[in-house]
Amino acid sequence: MYKRKIERAFQSWLEDDTRKPLVVKGVRQCGKTSSVLDFARSHFKNVVYLDFREHPDYKKFFTPNLEVDSIIMRLTAAMPSATIEAGETCFIFDEIQDCPQARASLKYFHLDGRYEVMCTGSLLGVNGYKTPEEKKEEEEASIPVGFEDIVNMYPMDFEEWLWANGIKDMHVDYLKKCLEDETPVEDALHDRFRELLNQYVVVGGMPEVVTAFLETKQMGKVIALQRRIVDEYKADMVKYAATTDKSKIRECFESIPAQLAREYKRFSYTVVRPGGRGRDYAGSLQWIEDAGIIRRCYNTEITELPLDGHRIQSEFKVYMADIGLLVSMLEEGTQSSILQGDLLSYHGAVKENLLADILGKMGRRLYYFHKDGGLELDFLIRYKGKCTPLECKATTGNAKSLRTVLKHPEKYHVESALKFGDYNVGRSDRTLTLPLYMAFLLTEV
Repeated sequence: MYKRKIERAFQSWLEDDTRKPLVVKGVRQCGKTSSVLDFARSHFKNVVYLDFREHPDYKKFFTPNLEVDSIIMRLTAAMPSATIEAGETCFIFDEIQDCPQARASLKYFHLDGRYEVMCTGSLLGVNGYKTPEEKKEEEEASIPVGFEDIVNMYPMDFEEWLWANGIKDMHVDYLKKCLEDETPVEDALHDRFRELLNQYVVVGGMPEVVTAFLETKQMGKVIALQRRIVDEYKADMVKYAATTDKSKIRECFESIPAQLAREYKRFSYTVVRPGGRGRDYAGSLQWIEDAGIIRRCYNTEITELPLDGHRIQSEFKVYMADIGLLVSMLEEGTQSSILQGDLLSYHGAVKENLLADILGKMGRRLYYFHKDGGLELDFLIRYKGKCTPLECKATTGNAKSLRTVLKHPEKYHVESALKFGDYNVGRSDRTLTLPLYMAFLLTEV
C-alpha cells in the first residue's frame, strides 16, 4: 500500500463522534477500494465487503426493505462466514452507484448506530442510461441527504508520487524552506526532483500504473495499463450514458489532446466536430467532468478575487485530471520525447496540463485570464490572500502578458506572480521563478 493523503480524512472521520456513513467519491482506478479496505481492516475487528459491480446479485440484500437487521439477516444467509458484531464491524459498499438501495440504506445504518459504513463510488451524480429495472430501483431509493459524509479522492498527486519514490519529509521540508527563503535548491536534489517530475508526467497517479513503473521500469507495461484505464472510461460512457449521448461523450473525450494543441486552448466544440455547437455537446462534456475524468479551467473577467465570482461560464479550457492518462492518449514515442525534453510545440500543452493536474489534486479550482488582443495568463490562484498569476514557461525571461499585467497594478490589481519551468528558484523584480516540481507546495490561500 502507498501512503495516501485520504488516510487523514478517514482518521478525522473515525475520530468524529457525530460521524455518518462515509462515501468516498473519485474517478475509476484512483485507489478508493484499496485505501478504504486497508483503513477498515486496520481499525475494525470485522469487515464486511460488498462489491456491487463485481456481484450485482448483492443488491438483493437491500430488498424488500432497508431495516438494518433485515439486511443483515439476508446477507448472512448468503454469506454465512461473515462475522457481524455491534461496535466491532465496518461494512464496505464498493461501487455504491450500482445499488441505489444500498445508498438509501445509509440513513438507516446511521440511525441504528451499531455499525460503521464506508462506501466508494465512481460515477455518483452522473446522469445517463438506466434499464427499466434500474430506473425502478432508483425511483424507490433516495439519496440519504444529511445522513452521509462525502469526501473526494483523486489519483495519486505529485507529493504522493514523491513518497512512493522514497522521498522523505525532510526533503519536502527542505523544498518548503527554499520556497520560503527564495533560495535555489542544491544541484543534486534539484536534478533528482526534475527526474521524478518527468517520470510523473508519463506515469501519472493511477496506483496500478505507478506500481508497474516502480516494479518494472518498463514503459510498455505502463502505457498498456494506462490505455486499459482509458478504455474502461470509454466503456463506462457506453454503459452509463444515455443512448443519445454516447457518441457525443466519446467525441468530446477524444478531442482533448487536439484541444490542448491549439495556441489558444479554450475548449472549442468545432474541434469536437466541424460545426459542433455548445447546445449539442455541453451535456456530454458535463458527463465527463462529473465522472472525474477532466477538469475545467474558467476564464475570468478580471484578475481579482474572488476568482469564482468573476469567471466566464462559457469560456473554459479542459484538462485531463491525470497527466499520465493524457500522455497515454498521444501517439507511441511521446513518453520518450517527454523524458528527453523533445516535445517541441506540444511541450506547452503537457506542462500546462501538468500544472492543472497538481493544482486540481490539491483541491484547487482552476482559472485563467484571456483578453482579445493576445493577453493571456496560464492560471490564476488565490495565494497568500492575493490574486496570483501562474505561468508555465520554458525560459527564465518574463512572458509578455505577465510583464504587461505586472506593469499596470492600477488596472489589473496584481502585485506579484509565479513562473514555473525547468529551472531553479530565482527572482526577477515581482516575479518569483520556481521549478515545476515545487508547484505542489502552493497550499497557502
